This record gives sequence, structure tokens and C-alpha cells, in this order.
Amino acid sequence: MSRYVLDHHQEGERERLALMSGLLDPMHRRHLERAGVAPGARTLEVGCGNGSMSAWLAAQVAPSGRAVAVDLDLSLADAGVPALELRQADILAGPVQPGDFDLVTCRAVLHHLADPATAAENLVASARAGGTIVVIEPDFLPVTIADPAEVRKFWDGWLAWSRSEGIDYFIGRRLPELLCGLGVTDIEAVAETALFNGGSLWAEYWRLTVTELRPQLEESGKLGGRLIDAFLRQCADPAWWSQAIAFTAVHGRAPRAEDAAGPC
Repeated sequence: MSRYVLDHHQEGERERLALMSGLLDPMHRRHLERAGVAPGARTLEVGCGNGSMSAWLAAQVAPSGRAVAVDLDLSLADAGVPALELRQADILAGPVQPGDFDLVTCRAVLHHLADPATAAENLVASARAGGTIVVIEPDFLPVTIADPAEVRKFWDGWLAWSRSEGIDYFIGRRLPELLCGLGVTDIEAVAETALFNGGSLWAEYWRLTVTELRPQLEESGKLGGRLIDAFLRQCADPAWWSQAIAFTAVHGRAPRAEDAAGPC
């Protein structure tokens, strides 16, 4: 795995992850509900972060089902949730109980990994034949046309920094092809983005993220203090409206023997 730039032990990371969960969990739940989550099912979330989605999955599959959540660092996840099992694991090392889960999901994980193809292969291999796969990853296409010019320059620097860190903020658009190549069938994909203004929850999320990463950003030489300050001023201005990320959500079915030669 590439070095994870937002370490769970950094100051402010618990607050930042909680805000991210509040913004993205409703979308994630909607896609999982559409894919189908039933009592008695076995589910797996890879890269569970603070565990908010895995706790929700545990409630959906209880009392007879089991939700498993894995991450490299489980320090921010609640270990006391009924029907939820937390495991420290690296998805690049191999599948989590091969062929065992009725539903496998991850969100905003693959774009941080040095080898997302291997991680996706292990995700798919963790599902039972015909099991549900739901993967959500970002695509930063909206920032390429952001206004005003200083904000666009900020995002240019942000993307240059992320590439230097091995982060792929455009992986979302490649998800369907990636999963298709792994034999996943019945693939459906959609991308959605939020428009937000300064002072909103999304603006606060970006303020927290950029503030937490500011030393790394400036040290990299990809972003100077002037551009960072200009971006943070916009995040505080209610008259400024923008987009940042389009999230691509892909769901499909893990391959079965009869699907070997079939289309996605």
C-alpha cells in the first residue's frame, strides 16, 4: 500500500472521518439497499475507517448474520457493535475468507493503493459465487473546471501532489472496466457529485482535510501557502459555489462458473 497520508492518529482525523461519514454514508447506504442487504447475510467492508458503514451493515444482517470490517488501522472503529467483527488486515495481502461473503463493499479505498487491481481481485475473490459487489471511488473531473482561477490552480497543485503520493483521484471512471475484467457480471455504474458552497458541510470537510495535510502539501513543493490560503478563504465564503469529487458507484455480481465466458 502507498503510505496513507491521512493517518488515523493525526490530530483532527476523528472529526474529519466523522464528517466524511455524515456526507457519504447516505449515498453508500442507498447503493447497498438497492443491491440488497438481508438479515442473515454475511457482509464484508474493506477499509472501514471509523466503522460507521459496517455498524449499519451489522444492524441490517442481525440477528443471525455477521458483518466483518477490515482496515489496516482499527483505532477509530467501535469494537462493541453487535454482530460486527473487526479485523486488522491488508486487502493487498489476499482475499478475506475466499468465497465466503454474500456482499463485499469498499469506499474510497482503491485510489490510495499502489496496486488497486490486486486489491479489487482480492475483493471479488472474498465474495461467494454470485455474491454482491459494491465499490465506490472518486473521480476528480469536476475540479478541472473549478472557478475562480486561484481555486483551479489549487486543485492543479493538489492533483500534482496526490500523484506524487501514489494517489489516483481519477480511478472512478475505470472501475466498471476493472471489475468486468475480473469476471464481475450484471455491472451497473453511476457517478454523482455534490455542489456545495462556502460554509457548508462539504466546505468544512475540505477545510479540515487541507488543514490536516497542509504541512505535507507545502513540503512537497506542489502547493504554496498563498494558494492554500486562497482556497480556504473560498471555503468560508457562502457566495462561492463549487464541485470537487464525482463518486462512481459500481455494483455487480461475483463470477459464477456459468458466467466464465459471459459478458459483464
